[in-house]
Amino acid sequence: MASRSPALGVGLVVLGATCFTVNAGVSRVALRGGVDPSMLTTIRVTLTFLTLLAIAALFRRSALRPPSGRLLALVIGHGLIGVAALQWTYFVAIDRLPVGMALLLEYQAPILVALWARFVQREPVSRNLWLGLALAVGGLAAATEVWHGARFDGLGVAAGFAAAICFAGYFLIGEAGVSNADPLRMILWSFGVATVAINLFEPISGFDTGLLDDRVSMLGVFDGTQVPLWGVLAWIVVLGTVVPFFAELFALAFVRATTVTVIAMLEPIGVSALGWAWFHESLGVVAVLGCLAVVAGILIAQASRIDHDAPPAIT
Repeated sequence: MASRSPALGVGLVVLGATCFTVNAGVSRVALRGGVDPSMLTTIRVTLTFLTLLAIAALFRRSALRPPSGRLLALVIGHGLIGVAALQWTYFVAIDRLPVGMALLLEYQAPILVALWARFVQREPVSRNLWLGLALAVGGLAAATEVWHGARFDGLGVAAGFAAAICFAGYFLIGEAGVSNADPLRMILWSFGVATVAINLFEPISGFDTGLLDDRVSMLGVFDGTQVPLWGVLAWIVVLGTVVPFFAELFALAFVRATTVTVIAMLEPIGVSALGWAWFHESLGVVAVLGCLAVVAGILIAQASRIDHDAPPAIT
């Protein structure tokens, strides 16, 4: 299956990474438009779950079957950590930090995955893991100019690192889940668990629907352009969540998971460029070299996890 049109698989991953990159900027518009991070998390997760539910009902009813046993435990963990907590920490980070820095912090996740594989799962990894770690940590310091630490918000940095931990959980728990279940079923019920959990703390009923018709600034170079808030939220749900999740999900039918991961790791560079082009964020030579070092370190560290498994089949 992986050899059947790999170009299509690569194209799907690029589509997903592009959607996630642009969504970082669109999410900032929503946050600055008056939607707090907790409520934006609730809206994104809840409406994404309802959309996935509709898709499953129309095209893959087998995914509607509730999980049980070990799969249920994985779905609960995936929903709470890899979806709910990840979304909230991500929104806090991009609200309080330059979008490039927020994503660079979040994308330390693959390194955490490699470390987990080496020291917890006792999987063999190459010596390149340590080179990747050194490159990523040094590159992060350069990209964020940590010697000017007062420029950055402490809570935002903590949220960025927390997002990395949650993102690592998304990879590790999701990997275990999709090896035994239809990926759509895994994602659907994970978002279902996350929806229940998030609405217990920040019910979507608390959202002031009167804000939907408010016109919000697109900020940065588009500061003079105003759009209705409902359009921004619709983008976040459809093009910022459902489309990229599905694109990267079905890419696994054509290319290996390692290929998907490697291409997706280019997202931090795209977001840094987005922050520079859209929000006038500084991106000097040192920062650019730091970004490249971070991505190189992530790719090397991720590749150090030796994986001989065949790509999962979409059933």
